[in-house]
Amino acid sequence: MRIGLLTDGGYPYATGESRLWCDRLVRGLAQHEFDLFALSRSAEQEAQGWVRLPAQVVGVRTAPLWTADEETLGLHAPRGPLARLLTGGGARTYARRERRLFTTHFADLAAAVCGAAGGDRGETAEAGTGARTEGAASRLADERFTRGLYGLAELAFEYGGLPAALRSETAVRILEAACRAPGTGRTVQTASVADLLAFTAELDRALRPLSLDWYDEDGLGAVDLCHATAGGVAALPGLLAKRFFGVPLLVTEHAVRVRAHYLASGGAPAGAPVRALLANFHGLLATEVYRQAALVTPGNTHARRWQERCGADPAKVRTVYPGMESARFAALGESEDDGGPDTLVWVGRIEPAKDLIALLHAFAEVRLAEPDARLRIIGAPAQDPAGAAYLERCRTLAAQLFPCDGAAGDFDRTAGDFDRTGGDFDGTAGDSEGPVTFEEIGGPEVPDLAQAYGAGGVVVLSSVVEGFPISLVEAMFCGRATVSTDVGAVVEVIGGTGLVVPPRNPRALADACVALLRDPARRARLGAAARARALELFTVEQNLAAFRGIYLDLIARAPVRERPLPAGDDTPRPFATPPEAHVRDHWPVPAGGERADRTPSWAGAGGSDA
Repeated sequence: MRIGLLTDGGYPYATGESRLWCDRLVRGLAQHEFDLFALSRSAEQEAQGWVRLPAQVVGVRTAPLWTADEETLGLHAPRGPLARLLTGGGARTYARRERRLFTTHFADLAAAVCGAAGGDRGETAEAGTGARTEGAASRLADERFTRGLYGLAELAFEYGGLPAALRSETAVRILEAACRAPGTGRTVQTASVADLLAFTAELDRALRPLSLDWYDEDGLGAVDLCHATAGGVAALPGLLAKRFFGVPLLVTEHAVRVRAHYLASGGAPAGAPVRALLANFHGLLATEVYRQAALVTPGNTHARRWQERCGADPAKVRTVYPGMESARFAALGESEDDGGPDTLVWVGRIEPAKDLIALLHAFAEVRLAEPDARLRIIGAPAQDPAGAAYLERCRTLAAQLFPCDGAAGDFDRTAGDFDRTGGDFDGTAGDSEGPVTFEEIGGPEVPDLAQAYGAGGVVVLSSVVEGFPISLVEAMFCGRATVSTDVGAVVEVIGGTGLVVPPRNPRALADACVALLRDPARRARLGAAARARALELFTVEQNLAAFRGIYLDLIARAPVRERPLPAGDDTPRPFATPPEAHVRDHWPVPAGGERADRTPSWAGAGGSDA
C-alpha cells in the first residue's frame, strides 16, 4: 500500500524529533511505498539536509513553518476558475465574496479559541438566554472551531491567499471582538493589540498546512493511508486528506503535543493572554485530530491518559511502545560485568528538566554512607545558552560539595548556596581526585553509548519532567539496575524491575542508591529482569510488527476509493480497489439471465464501501 507519512520538524531532516523512529519504520516496512510530507522548523534544520532515504520512499514534499515569505512556502495556486482568471493563478488578496467568507470562518474559529462560545474550555459560562453546562459549552466551542477550520481550509483550497488574510487588520479586529465578547475567559479579555498581533503570527504558522499544494491527486489524494507521526500541526494535512479524499488517518504520538503547549504556557516569554489563546487553540485542534483519526497510537500509557482527557475515544486508542535498537547493547547486557559496584551513572542531555542539582545533593548523602562511591555524569548540554549555563551551574555545585582533596563531609547541602565557585575542580574525566566527573560520549573513557551505561553498577534518572524515558530503556537493555524518579512513563517502563522514588527528593534518591550499592545480588536480579522486560516490549521488531498489523487493519476497514491510473499503466493496485475487482469472468450468472456487468456492483469503479 502507499503511506503518506506526515512529519513536523523531523524526518527526513538529519535533525529533529522522531527522526530515528521514522527511519526505522520506513526501512522496516519495505513492502509498502511511502510518500513523505514534511514540515521544517528552522532554516538551520533545512541546512543540515536529509538523511539517506531508502528506495521505498517514492516522493518527498516539504514546507517551512519558520518563514512568512510566500514565495518559499510551496503554496498552491487558487483552484477557483474566477480567482485564476482575475489573478493569473496567484491570488494574494480577496475580493468582496472571499473577504466575507474569510470573516465568517475566522470569526467561528476565533470565537471558539477565545472562549466566546461559552467560556474557557473547562469552565461553565453564561451566554444567550441562560447558563450552559460545561459539556454543552465545550461541544459548542468544538463545533465552531471545526466549522471555522474547515471553512478556512476550503477557502485556501479554492482561492489561496490565506496567510495574508491571517496577518491582516481584519483578522486582528475579528480576534479582538471575540476576546471582548460576553462569556469570554478573564485572561483573554485583557489581551492588548500587541498580544493579538503575536497570536495571529503564531496562528499563521500553525495553519500554514491549510495553504500547501499537497492536496491533489498526485499528493495526499494518491495515498491509501495518512500516518501522522505527531499530533497538532503535523496532523493537519491528514485532516484535510480525509475531508477532501476520504483517506483514513493514523496518529502516533510519543509525546503529546497539547501537553507540551500546556506546560510551556506557564513559562513562555509571551504574555498570559497569548499563552492562553495558544493553549486553547492547540487543545481544540487536538480534540478534532483525535475525533477524526481512525486510530491513535500513543507511545505509552502516560501519553494515552492525556489523549483521552483531550477527547480521544478509548476504543480508538492503542498503546504501541517506540522501538529501539537492542543489538548494540547485547554484548554488555549478556556479560557479567557489573561496571564498578561503587559507581553511579547518569546518562542523557544536560538540562534543568533532568534535575542534576537534586542528583548532586543526593550523591552527597550517598558519600556519607558509602565514602568510596563515585558519580559519573555522561552527556552534553542542550544546544542552547540555557543548557550551557545549567552545566556550569552543576559543575560549580559539584566543586562546592566535593572538593578535590576527596573530603566528602564538609559541605553546605542547601540548594541556595550552589552559585559560589569552589576549588579547582574542572569537571573533566581526567580529574581522578574528585568523586564526581562530567564526561561526554566519544572520549577516551566513554567511546560509545554502551560503554556509558557499562561505566557503573547502577544507572540513575533524576528528572522532574519526562515523557518516554529512552535512557532508562537503554540501561535496561544493558542489564543495569536503575533508580528513577516517578515522572512521565517511568513506572510503566520499569514495571517493577528497578527502584522508583518521588521527584525533587534527594534523600529518597540517596537511600535507594545506597540500598543497591550495598546489595550486589539484588542489583544482578533487577538488571536481568530489566533486560528481559526491555527485550519483550521495547525493540524495533515489536514496533514494526505492531504497525504492520495496524496498516492492514485500517486499510481493510477503509472505504474503497476510485483512483485513475496513468495512461498506459495497467499495473494492479491491490489497495486502490478490492482484489475481487481484478478477477474477470468468474462471477455466477444472476438468476434473471445474462449479467450486465462482470464486476460486482460493490467492487466497481463507483467506490462503494467494501
